[in-house]
Amino acid sequence: MKSRVIQPESQQISADSATSLKRRGPPEHTARGYTGLSASIKRHPLVAFFVLAFALTWWTVPLGTFMAAGPLVAALIVIGVVDGRRGLRQLWSSMVRWRVGWRWYAAALLIPIAVVLGAGGLNVAFGAPSSVLGGLALSSLVFMFGLRLVVPVFAPVGEEPGWRGFALPRLQADRSPLAATLILAVVVAAWHVPLIFLADESLPPVFLVTTVAVTFFYTWLYNHTGASVFMTIVAHAAEGTITGELVGKDGFVGSYETRFAVLYTCGWCVVVLALLVLDGPAWRRRQGSVDNMDAQVVQATA
Repeated sequence: MKSRVIQPESQQISADSATSLKRRGPPEHTARGYTGLSASIKRHPLVAFFVLAFALTWWTVPLGTFMAAGPLVAALIVIGVVDGRRGLRQLWSSMVRWRVGWRWYAAALLIPIAVVLGAGGLNVAFGAPSSVLGGLALSSLVFMFGLRLVVPVFAPVGEEPGWRGFALPRLQADRSPLAATLILAVVVAAWHVPLIFLADESLPPVFLVTTVAVTFFYTWLYNHTGASVFMTIVAHAAEGTITGELVGKDGFVGSYETRFAVLYTCGWCVVVLALLVLDGPAWRRRQGSVDNMDAQVVQATA
């Protein structure tokens, strides 16, 4: 004979409350808080992305480091809230979109290399030590280039999915590429400001102008390759690999470093002016909605 277990009234109330919570979900004020945050992100996805990108990157600055993967993480968070799995798949697709015309690989690799070597060569012609350029080892450059293509904590993978994969297509949805890039260039340059003051980075201030200029190059490359973030990662890796070897303790130092930074910035400004003049209509033609960017893939791979 089974005996009936009589629970104290307080335990019965607790059990009933637990059952009720399972049925009703979290308390109304908690659910309302999460819903309100998600709704705010959905209403203002670009603002949410920019705030998160800065916050996730800059919070480590007092510790003496700069979290370059902030834009990538911010993009994943905002896309997850706004577009869900579909948006994340779309971002991944753009990050592995490598089937573009060979000429775009040539542009992504050769233009940055030409700018940095041209600036370095002029610097040597003006009196800087030639040993800096002569000390560049091809094997180490190729190895570093490969790492920058795949490691998220390095700038190309940490930045490009956010700036180009998330922000640029949304800015271009109702703006010309020229206007969208102007906005993005200022934001990205501001994001880099702490690097000027970090001892381990020592970014020359004039490189903020370089950042503005190179943003136009990345937009041009992105739009002409069917919204390929992969190609901007390639270009970013090429741009940063050799430049990183020519500044800092192993590169030009003192006044030679300052002159190289100015020459390098001028080189990118020349490239941007050429792109604006020679490809003027493309800078005025609106790209349309984010979804429409995928329609350019067939044209880019033709």
